[in-house]
Amino acid sequence: MYQTFTFLHSLFRWVVLLSLIYAVWVAFKGYYYRETFSKKEDSVRHWTATIAHIQLVLGIILYSKSPIVQYFWKYFSEAKTSLDLLFFGLIHIFLMLTAIVLVTVGSALAKRKAADREKFKTMLIWFTVALAVIFMAIPWPFSPFANRPYFR
Repeated sequence: MYQTFTFLHSLFRWVVLLSLIYAVWVAFKGYYYRETFSKKEDSVRHWTATIAHIQLVLGIILYSKSPIVQYFWKYFSEAKTSLDLLFFGLIHIFLMLTAIVLVTVGSALAKRKAADREKFKTMLIWFTVALAVIFMAIPWPFSPFANRPYFR
């Protein structure tokens, strides 16, 4: 079960990244070219947040089943000195929860804006910041904190 959730979480990260990059592009284009915030753009906003929330659920399940995280909390005083354990025990989940909050708030605020340009601007700012946080929190193969392959 743990391996299945690891695979799903690893695979779904690409869906999250692609949807966020696409949403940022749509928001950028809409804002700078003063486009209309149509049903298509609203769908991009909605599905980007939904995809992020699905990844959150997968991540929380994985976090609760992870032997790395269980070891980290059981032997916290020793484990906190290991960058790999600290990353998965605290840093990764904290940053990803922050990113999900940013996506959720950005989506909700954009939905409530009256003017099309303001909707695009809100999406652009909040989703870009969330994307930056996610890029920092992913255990890339080249990361100095904790590295994992592109697919597991």
